[in-house]
Formats: sequence, structure tokens, C-alpha cells
Amino acid sequence: DFREISGNPKVTGNFTGETNNDLKGGSIYLDNGKFLEINGDVEGTTLLNSFRVETILLQENTTYIKAKENATGNFIIEPKFEQRYYNLIKDTNDQGYTTWKTFTDINAFKDIWVFCEQRNGVMMNTSYELISEGRKLADERGSKLVGILLGHNIEGLAKDLGGYGADEVIVCDDPSLEIYTTDAYTKVICDAAMEIKPEVILLGASNIGRDLGPRCAARLTTGLTADCTHLDIDMNVYTDFLRGASTLPEARYEKFNMEDVNLKMTRPAFGGHLMATIICPRFRPCMSTVRPGVMKKAEYDEAKAAAVEITKFPVNVTEADLKTQVLDVVKATKKIVDLIGADVIVSVGRGISKDIEGGIKLAEQLTEAFGGGVVGGSRVTVDSGWLSSDHQVGQTGKTVHPKVYVALGISGSIQHKAGMQDSELIIAVNKDPDAPIFEIADIGICGDLFKVAPLMIESLNEARASK
Repeated sequence: DFREISGNPKVTGNFTGETNNDLKGGSIYLDNGKFLEINGDVEGTTLLNSFRVETILLQENTTYIKAKENATGNFIIEPKFEQRYYNLIKDTNDQGYTTWKTFTDINAFKDIWVFCEQRNGVMMNTSYELISEGRKLADERGSKLVGILLGHNIEGLAKDLGGYGADEVIVCDDPSLEIYTTDAYTKVICDAAMEIKPEVILLGASNIGRDLGPRCAARLTTGLTADCTHLDIDMNVYTDFLRGASTLPEARYEKFNMEDVNLKMTRPAFGGHLMATIICPRFRPCMSTVRPGVMKKAEYDEAKAAAVEITKFPVNVTEADLKTQVLDVVKATKKIVDLIGADVIVSVGRGISKDIEGGIKLAEQLTEAFGGGVVGGSRVTVDSGWLSSDHQVGQTGKTVHPKVYVALGISGSIQHKAGMQDSELIIAVNKDPDAPIFEIADIGICGDLFKVAPLMIESLNEARASK
């Protein structure tokens, strides 16, 4: 084993061959952005061509350092910085290529981490959702759930994270972290991750999470799956999910490795037409960003909040680490649809195509008849430009859990149902009696939405007036 992640470690070797060409120095560019300096001394007077590195190959998450031609010898790795474990294996194939393979020692990593996002001292709701989901994953893995919280004067927020399931909260408190900057947050999180070695890091797919996650993954030399809608570790739990959410033939399940403990990260692919489950088998930590509203927030537990362990991690951010400086923060006011926080959502689909404006107006009137709510839409309404993207419900939009969800003219694709099927009451209106939306509806009305919706509005208004 050797450690290598940054700095410029030297590689030296003694080689033999059949010609008198000199051994030349060169460089290998690694995917972590660092160089290996190649210095060679020749034993004797012969060498087959000039020893030089031909390429670095990334194959199956394994880094290959391949020597040109028939060069043979012993490499000496001399890292200047010790930051991360790797395993090193030498392999020479029948063509005479010497290959050095490196991969992460995954056994050195443990625990589930959640990046807990706060802004101006206020915790984002997504952080509580991720802590709740992380609790499930930690229980499946038999590990500890740890929240990592960055900011200034934010230690008071840590207890609440314990109330939603965190066993421990790592608090990184420093004036340099008061306002989010990519450089500062990346350095602090990566410093902590390299020292403590979490097995999994989850981030909310907010503007900050989508900026921070890829930067940390690149620096930690690992993979990241973005915009996930479902997470599992235990294979039994994962296969149960697949049976309910996919059309995978039963014979395929027999080929699964039921001992697999990689994080299974499921997200929409090919424009939302398919769902892909991605794993990161040879590198750690497994990293994922998760869409807001997808995961259910657990009930707050006062006893767990009181029992949470709070650990302070030293922050070492210098001016040299910061390539940008925030001079001022200017907030813009923009009216957006709060689908996630709504108690009543009336969504429209392709069924309003014969009168788009009239269909949307009916949906607005129906929300008013319920006493307030918001208008949502299926993907086709957004792709067609009938509604803006902040109205979209589904796996490629927002995942919602309102008290009442009304689907007007929505057939009910797998992606749409996955985004609203946990609503407390689902009312579906569709002319097609075989529409998939009726499979999950609590109340199904087979009919023309332009005739049914006005009757619903009239009935609700009369009921409200009688009270």
C-alpha cells in the first residue's frame, strides 16, 4: 500500500533492454490533477527504445500506468504528501507491457455523511430530508450517520440535525465560511473527508450542492451521481424497490450479488425515459446529490436531539486557498411555485391540449375552491411550453407529498407517478379508463376534465359556503 493524492511524487526505475537508446524523463498526468515525475537510471548499456510512459488508462475505476514497449523494472513511489490510501499492483502482460494498477482501499472508509446546508444561519429543509434518508442507509449498513455543518456561529443548528436522526454532527465554524464560496467549502469538506474517511457523502441538489459536490468528488478522486431520486445499500431493500418500480424480468434478480454493499444511486436517464442505478465499486467515498423534496423528512425526536454528539473540526483556510472573494450578496426577488411545500396541488397534463389556457384556468380555480394551493404539471406541459419548469411534478421535476393531489388529464407515466404517489389523497380525472394514473388514485373519475372540473369546483364552493 502507498498513499498518494497531491504533490509531485517521484517514480524511478532501473531497466534493461536490447538497444542503446537513452532513458528519457517524462510526466504522467493523473486524474487528480497532479504529476508523477519520471526519472530513470540505466543498468548496463542496453535499453529497448527510450523508456517512457505511454498513457494513463481509466478502466473499471482503476488507474493504469503503462510503460512503452518492453521496459521492465522496479518503480519506487516517493509521495511528498500522505492523504489517501491506495493499493498498488504490478502486472506484465504477454506483449511485455508493465502495468501498475491503483485503486482505493475501500475497507478504510466508514460511516454515512450528509452535507447539511444552511444559509444565513437557517437550515435548509433538504438537509433534514437527507438526514432522514441517511438514517435509513446507516441502519442498512450498520454504520454511524454523521452530519457535516459549515458556517460561522452555527453550532446551535447541530442539535436539530440529531433530532432527525444524526448520531454525530461535525461542526466547521470559521468566519471564512460565513458566506458560501466554492474554494473554502471544498477545502474544508475534503480536509475532513481525507482525514476521517466517510464511506458515503450525500448533498442536496440545490444550487450550492450542485456546485460543491462535483468539486469535492474531483478532489477526492471519486465518482458522483447527480440528481438522485432513490438510494439503497442493502440488496434486499434494493430488489424490493426494483420489483415495484421497474419492468426488470425476475430472472435478472438471480444474477445479482446479494452481498453487494455499494451505495445504489438511482436517477433519471435519457431525458427521464429510463431510470439508471449507478454504483461506485472501487473508489470511496460514494457521492450523490439528491433532489429536494424526494426524500421524506422523519418526525423530530427531542431525545435524539439531546443525545447527538457534536464534534468540532479545525478549519484551515488561508487567503492562498481562496481564488475568489465575495464582495457583496444581492438577492433578486422572483415568484416561483412552491410545489414541495403545498398542501394542495392540481396538476394538468396532455388532456388540456384542446384548450390550454382554459385547462390551466380550471386548475387555478380548483385550487382556490380547495382553499388554496398551486398548479402543477406533467412533463409534456413543460416541454410544450404551456407551463414553466418550476410547475413540473415527477422524477424529472419535483417530488411532492401534498395532502391532496388532483391529476387533470394526466395519463400517469412511471416517472410522473414516482413524483406524486406518496400524496395523502390522489384524485384523478381522465377520459381513458385504462390510464395508469387510476392504479394509484384514491378517487378516480373517468370523464372529460373540462366537464368534471367545473362540477368539482361547484361542489367544493357549496361545501365551503355551507360551513
